[in-house]
Amino acid sequence: MKRRFFNSKSAYIGILLFGIVSLMGDVVYEGARGILPSYLKFLGASAVIVGLVGGLGDFLGYALRLISGFLVDTTHAYWFFIFLGYGLIVSIPLLGFSTSLEVAIILVLLERLGKAFRSPARDTVLSVISKGVGAGKAFGIHELLDQTGAIAGPLIVSALMFSSNNDYRYVFTFLLAPFLGLLTALICTYKGTRAKVMIEKRKTEEKKKNLSKQFYMYIFAVLLNTSGLIPFTLILYKASMILPAQEEWIIPLIYLLIQGVDASIALLAGYTYDKFGIKILLAPFLLSLLPPLLTISSTELLTLIIASIFFGLVLGMQESIYRAAVSDLTQISIRGTAYGIFNATYGIGFLISGGIYGLLMDLNAPFIVTLLLIVVVQATAVTILLQASKASRKQA
Repeated sequence: MKRRFFNSKSAYIGILLFGIVSLMGDVVYEGARGILPSYLKFLGASAVIVGLVGGLGDFLGYALRLISGFLVDTTHAYWFFIFLGYGLIVSIPLLGFSTSLEVAIILVLLERLGKAFRSPARDTVLSVISKGVGAGKAFGIHELLDQTGAIAGPLIVSALMFSSNNDYRYVFTFLLAPFLGLLTALICTYKGTRAKVMIEKRKTEEKKKNLSKQFYMYIFAVLLNTSGLIPFTLILYKASMILPAQEEWIIPLIYLLIQGVDASIALLAGYTYDKFGIKILLAPFLLSLLPPLLTISSTELLTLIIASIFFGLVLGMQESIYRAAVSDLTQISIRGTAYGIFNATYGIGFLISGGIYGLLMDLNAPFIVTLLLIVVVQATAVTILLQASKASRKQA
């Protein structure tokens, strides 16, 4: 009994430490994301350059996870990629020492590249250290802390901009403090969990490396589900169409609402997943119907606020229990690759949805067209998810 308690306690400590690492990381880069477009403009960037840098950064952050995930499984260098990925967040504080637009762009892209390096390795290690306490709870706790940083970061940066009279260099340099806190927490996490990860790796390194049919069915369901969910950027864009110019300060608050709902649902979703398994994903799949329907049809701010709440609920579950399901459908020996595929699929899904819903909004498409599209896509996603769940239970 004492041994079990010790293992459980150690697992929770490791999960919390990883959560603190992500919290500190989000304070730095999520805080900076709100002022990066205006900073690049301050350095002389045009709207096209700002758009291209943002798009290329998101592409690197998602697409390259396929490669980093494969490298993680091939080399077993989990901690190398974790330290490299989190270490590249230093690019944000370094913006405070940059006066060149070209250097600033490179630093922005390096931070996104770091996210691609660390995510598959971090999720793999997190899934290992959570063994025995539940992957759902682990990813739920991690997402809760992660989103706490995503809320605190923009608030801190906003306060710093206000107090410094919009001194970009001061703000970016100040973010060196939470970055150092990140490194301290990461070192503590490494010391506390490295042994458990190495033991688990030795247990599984002789197993055949194959991703199951159930995993690919699940990934396809996630692709469809994400492709049918309108991205938050278009919710905010629709808000800018409704609000008069003097009230556009409300738009960042809508984004904060999404982040807050995301954080609040993550832990509850994690506990629910550990109790009911993959079938609980039916809830976010079905809830995904509401944000696009409410956004496309909305003519009032209240409707968009409701859409944002539902989007936050789905997002919180996507970033917690969707990730937990990957660990239950794969072996550790190929889990880095699996998380790379999952994250890349997730990014591709939002790229597709952004294009589709953006086009529907620009064309003022009839509501019935939007309704049919959403229902067909999400119904197909639910059907495939149920098949994957059924196949997974049979295999178990």
